[in-house]
Amino acid sequence: MKRNIIFLVVLAVLLMPAISCSGNRLNVYNWSYYTPDSVIEKFEKEYNVRVVFDEFASNEEMYAKLKSGGARYDIVFPSQDYVSIMIAQDMFEEIDHSLIPNLRNIDPAVLRKTTYDPNMKYSVPYYWGAAGIVVNTARVPDFERSWSIFGRSDLRGRMTMLDDMREVMGDALTYLGFSVNSKNRAEIEAARNLINNQWKPNLTKFDADAFGKGYANGEFWVVQGYAEVVFEEILDNAQLMRDTFFFIPPEGGPAYIDSMCILKGAKNREMAHNFINFIHRPDIYAEFCDSFGFPATVNVPARQYKTGDSWYEIEDLVNLELKDDLGDALSLYNAAWFDSIRVGE
Repeated sequence: MKRNIIFLVVLAVLLMPAISCSGNRLNVYNWSYYTPDSVIEKFEKEYNVRVVFDEFASNEEMYAKLKSGGARYDIVFPSQDYVSIMIAQDMFEEIDHSLIPNLRNIDPAVLRKTTYDPNMKYSVPYYWGAAGIVVNTARVPDFERSWSIFGRSDLRGRMTMLDDMREVMGDALTYLGFSVNSKNRAEIEAARNLINNQWKPNLTKFDADAFGKGYANGEFWVVQGYAEVVFEEILDNAQLMRDTFFFIPPEGGPAYIDSMCILKGAKNREMAHNFINFIHRPDIYAEFCDSFGFPATVNVPARQYKTGDSWYEIEDLVNLELKDDLGDALSLYNAAWFDSIRVGE
């Protein structure tokens, strides 16, 4: 018996390095419904690492959590305006391009849009896309493909818009013929009045968390949101899949480029670089896009690997405008949104 005990102790000591290695962790902070489990599992297996995956519903939520100091992550996925803000606040490590050979797969046309970090010094584009409008055509057979749908009083109580200041304000600004990045006080006030007086009375709420589930259970018939969130919720409902239509209003609106950034002080920087390189492997990027019905907007060779349909095409993004860091003008938006639009909700 003693020999068996001694043997087990020796075996445990010998295995300690392997156990320690298998306990290697990569802490990822990403948007909800944004990285397939299959991709995470393949990365974990290939690199013998455990990925700890936390999710956020808005840039504001992500930023507030990181600034509070209570969260420790290796990689985060902010949109372009927050990439700009976080670069200015020295929140990222520099990207070592020598560790990410798959950067060559990124579409130069997308890189030309990344004026906030043109040389990928701190950020690597993950996805270029946009929120749009999802309609249950069985409940709403006739509609205009426009942001004006939220002004329909006959749909009152059956619609939601995102709880996202820049998205909703950007929609209103675009509808009025202005830039989503307007710094003009009168234009911002006009957008606020449109939302308050014509759109908000018809909405059940502003919702960035549960609009997909609310649409899936029939509570909402029209929602502003991300296609992948809604379709993830209705994949098992064949009838609702047939009745659901997603569109990006041709009049324009806000677009986003979400990027992969390594946070300052990340404990596993080498593995973070491996993760970014893995994501931009063409077959993996195609798998990511097919999982959510995305076009392969950022990774060019991945377009040849895609096998599934997309809810929209790259061409649908052409008329859209990236949300920029507004600088001091952000206070005008905050006043419109938090002091007026969200009051009394």
